[in-house]
Amino acid sequence: MTDKICNDGLSEVNDKLNNINMSSTEDDNDISICVNCGKEGTDINNICNKCKQVRYCNAACKKKHRHKHKKKCEEYVRLVAEHAAELHDEKLFKQPPPKEDCPICFVRLPAHHTGGTYKSCCGKVICSGCIHAPLYDDQGNIVDNRKCPFCRIPTPYTVEEGNKRLKKRMKAGDAQAIYSLGYYYSEGIYGYSLDHKKALELYHRAAELGYAKAYTNIGYAYDHGQGVKVDKKKAEHYWELAAMGGHERARYNLGINEENAGNMDRALKHHLIAIRGGHSTSLKLIQRMYSVGHATKGDYTTALQTYQEYLGEIKSDQRDKAAAADERNRYLLSRK
Repeated sequence: MTDKICNDGLSEVNDKLNNINMSSTEDDNDISICVNCGKEGTDINNICNKCKQVRYCNAACKKKHRHKHKKKCEEYVRLVAEHAAELHDEKLFKQPPPKEDCPICFVRLPAHHTGGTYKSCCGKVICSGCIHAPLYDDQGNIVDNRKCPFCRIPTPYTVEEGNKRLKKRMKAGDAQAIYSLGYYYSEGIYGYSLDHKKALELYHRAAELGYAKAYTNIGYAYDHGQGVKVDKKKAEHYWELAAMGGHERARYNLGINEENAGNMDRALKHHLIAIRGGHSTSLKLIQRMYSVGHATKGDYTTALQTYQEYLGEIKSDQRDKAAAADERNRYLLSRK
């Protein structure tokens, strides 16, 4: 994605650079001109290594013209990089769409991981309220609640049966199923040995299919050296991909990195977007930023209002009942 953004930058910045005249004109017959000696021909193919905008007939002409070309070349490269960075930030700080709704109650799914459950029978994520609500048959009688509330297939009784279903979903191209198996390998659970390299392979597959959370885990692997060498730049790259895909934890991580680097404005932007996605810890951090003068009262007020909007979209009586019955069903992370 980063390479595509850079390419977009090169194409869109051309209008800004028209006033930097360093072109070796090509006509419709592919006739080029050496900008040093003026020689014309179809074999003028020695291009400036930095800006890629001017041509020479040979290395000697390139070397001779270097001192004349250097200033315009550096300016062109600077403007291209600057505009590419602007395009990147435009995409990075765009508010991603909210999480999908529960397929049963049609209320927005919560960000908190215990607020929904992935079902390998049908590949649906169902909210905690619907998972634990009583099931009724056509006659109004309560039926076995071990069945999936969406497809009514019984919940697997053994780990082996669950793994078999997961692999079936993987063959169908289910990104979350692929991610889940990657997580099993990363933790060494449910009958799978601890294998960080295998986990990374699966995370990459899931991410390519559009499951943003997988990018967060790839970033974590690079940040902590799990299956790969520690590489903070790559970690941030993958967190950016995850954040643009709508994963609030990755967005929170980017906010922390910017805050640690002293870039408070960028940190504030990340945390506000994370709050809209339901990350309550980002609200705590904006409160702290406000208390030490790194955010305004207006920023904090906006953060509070944004989080209240999120709560209004995910709260339901059914989810509250499930959380009250067992805290493992909670769909909100306490901010106390």
